[in-house]
Amino acid sequence: MQDTYGDLISSLAIKNDKKIVLLVMDGLGDCDNAGKGTALQIAKKPNMDALAAKSALGLLVPVAQGVTPGSGPGHIALFGYDPLIYQVGRGALSALGVEFGLTPRDIAARLNFCTLDKAGNVADRRAGRPSDDENRSVLAKVRQKIKAPAGVEVFLETEAEHRALLVLRGDKLDDNIGDTDPQQTGVAPLSADRPPHDKSKTARMAQNLIDQVRKILADEPKLNMILARGFAKAPHWPSFADRWKLNPAAVAGYPMYRGVAKLFGMPLAAKPTAAADICSETAKALRDHDFIFAHFKYTDKTGEDGDLAGKVKRIEEMDAALPALLAAKPDVLIITGDHSTPPSLKSHSWHPIPVLMAAPSLRGGDGKPFDEVSCRFGQIGTICSKELVPLALAHAGKLEKFGA
Repeated sequence: MQDTYGDLISSLAIKNDKKIVLLVMDGLGDCDNAGKGTALQIAKKPNMDALAAKSALGLLVPVAQGVTPGSGPGHIALFGYDPLIYQVGRGALSALGVEFGLTPRDIAARLNFCTLDKAGNVADRRAGRPSDDENRSVLAKVRQKIKAPAGVEVFLETEAEHRALLVLRGDKLDDNIGDTDPQQTGVAPLSADRPPHDKSKTARMAQNLIDQVRKILADEPKLNMILARGFAKAPHWPSFADRWKLNPAAVAGYPMYRGVAKLFGMPLAAKPTAAADICSETAKALRDHDFIFAHFKYTDKTGEDGDLAGKVKRIEEMDAALPALLAAKPDVLIITGDHSTPPSLKSHSWHPIPVLMAAPSLRGGDGKPFDEVSCRFGQIGTICSKELVPLALAHAGKLEKFGA
C-alpha cells in the first residue's frame, strides 16, 4: 500500500525554529461511566481548561470508526503514519523499549505474567501487577529451567511490572503465531498454534515454550502463567526526523513507548513517569529539539484497572504539572491520547479521543473546557490521528504550499 497522504506532507515539510510538543496522556478518552461523566469532565483541571478556552479542540480517530486500537497503532497514527500501512507487532516495540538488539533472525513477543485459577482459566491478566523485582525473580526461574528448541536461542527479559519480553532467534522463523492472551478473564489462554497458525513450525515452538513455562510456574501463587501477544519481526520504516524535517526527542518512562519512539528513530531525552517530571523534562528537551513526544502512562493504567477516581486523580496531577511545560512556551502544544480507556470497560475502546491544540493562527479559541463533549464541537472537528502531525506542522509554518 502506498501512503499517498503521508508522502505528500513529507514533500511539503520544511525546517524552521518553531517548536512542537505532543503530550500523550495514554488512554485519555472515556465514555460517561454509567452517567457519572468522563474522567475529564469530573476532574478539576483549571490549567487545561484555561488553555482549552483559547485553543482548538476536536476528536481523533486512531484507525477507523468503531475500531479499537492497540497502543502501537495508536502511537503510530499520532506520529503521522497510517496504521493500516505501518503495522508492527507489540513484541517488536517491547524489544526496542528495553533496548534489546533485534536481528533479522528474531521473532519477538510481549508477555504478560498472569494468574490462572485451578480450572486453568485466567483469573487475573496482570497477576496483580507485580513489582519489577518480582518479575525478575520469576523470570530468572523460567530462564534457568526452560529448554530451547533445537537450533533456536530463547531470550527472556523483564519489561516492567507484569510485562516481559520473549525473543526467539534462529533461521527461517516466521511470525505467523497466534496471540495467547484471550483479553478477558474466566476463560483459558489461547493456543499459539491454533488455526490459521497451525501450519507454522515457529508457532508450534512458541506453544511448546509456553507449555513449559506453565509447568515451571505451577507452584507460584500469582505469577503462574504467561500470555503472549504481538509476535513480530522488527520493521524498517522512514524515520520521523527525515519524514517531517524535524529534530525530535522522546520523554517516556515506560519501555513500550520508548520502543515505539525508537522504531521511528526518535532519541530518548529522559524517562520519567510522574506528571511533574514529564513536564519539567519536556521543557528541558525543548532547548535542543523542535519536536517532543512526551508520554504519561497512568491515565491508561487506571482506566484498565476500572479505577475512575484514580483516572481523575492522574488527570489532576498532570494539570497541576502543566505550568512547568507552558513556561517553556512551545509554539504548538498538543494534549491528547493514543486511544480511549474507559474505567467502566476496563480496556481500550473505539471512542474517539479528545484533542487540544494551542497554536498560532487559530480561528480564535473554542472557549470550552477540555473534555469529550466540548471536543465534539471544536474547530478541529473529528479527524484521523494520522492528520494531527501535519496539522501541527502547518500551524508551526513547517509546510510549504502545495501546487502552483
